[in-house]
Parts: sequence; structure tokens; C-alpha cells
Amino acid sequence: MASTYSFDVVSDFDRQELVNALDQVTREINTRYDLKDTKTTLELGDDRITVNTDSEFTLDAVHTILQTKAAKRNLSLKIFDYGKIESASGGRVRQEIKLRKGISAEIAKQITKLIRDEYKKVQASIQGDAVRVTAKSKDELQAVIQRLKQEDYPVALQFTNYR
Repeated sequence: MASTYSFDVVSDFDRQELVNALDQVTREINTRYDLKDTKTTLELGDDRITVNTDSEFTLDAVHTILQTKAAKRNLSLKIFDYGKIESASGGRVRQEIKLRKGISAEIAKQITKLIRDEYKKVQASIQGDAVRVTAKSKDELQAVIQRLKQEDYPVALQFTNYR
């Protein structure tokens, strides 16, 4: 039996869970006494969230609520890339939060190098913004997954297409 097994290492998030988390954040902002009259808005774009509020203090409160709601919905906080705070019209502040998706070439190289150095019977190849890992043994693949979970990469890693 010479079959090989594989899985993909990707960095992605469930967009519907993000939409649900943002709905919860908006609902909480509209009901909290300290944020109710700030006219805070959250706009979800294709690859970013734009927060518009009246001060940096309320922006910090929105960040806290967003992180709490995202964590409860099993979204990694590593998907949020906070941009700089800009002044908006009417003395308000605006911030763009980019949504990280995909593994950059640099991180993919780090992952493949780690696998190559520590696991001799496992092959890793970069395929776009994912890393494909193959081996003849499922046990080897499980060991690679456990090892990658120990590392602290700046992106959230998921393991998909395990077969």
C-alpha cells in the first residue's frame, strides 16, 4: 500500500461568522449607555472593516467588544490588522481594520523549512497562499499539525483537506 496522505495549511476565516460578530457588536454599541449616543458605525467591505466613531476612547471600547465577540465565534484575533487612526469630518475618528486572509510567501517558506528540517519523511510545497503537506503516514501528518500549532505565526492557521 503505497498511497500518500496530505493536508493543506491555510489562513482563512468564516465570513458569515464575522458578519454575525459585527451584528452583535453593532447591537451592543446601540444598547450600551456609554456608546449609545456616539453614532458609531461599522462597515464591512470585501477585505476590511471601517470603524467611524466620535473619539479614540470609544474606538478602544469598540475594539474590545469586537475582539470579545470574534473570540466567542471562534474567529482568531490574528485576522484583524489595525490601521492607523485618522481624523474624520466633524471631529470624529476613523480606522480601517484589514482582514488577513492567506499565507504570505515569507511565512509559507518558514513553514516549509520547519517541516523539511524536523520531519524527513514529510514533503511540503507552497501552492499559492497555502502549503500542501504530504506523507505516507497519517501519524507523521498528525505530528506536523501538532508541531505547527505550537509555533506562533502572525496569521491564523487552519488545516484543511486532510485525506
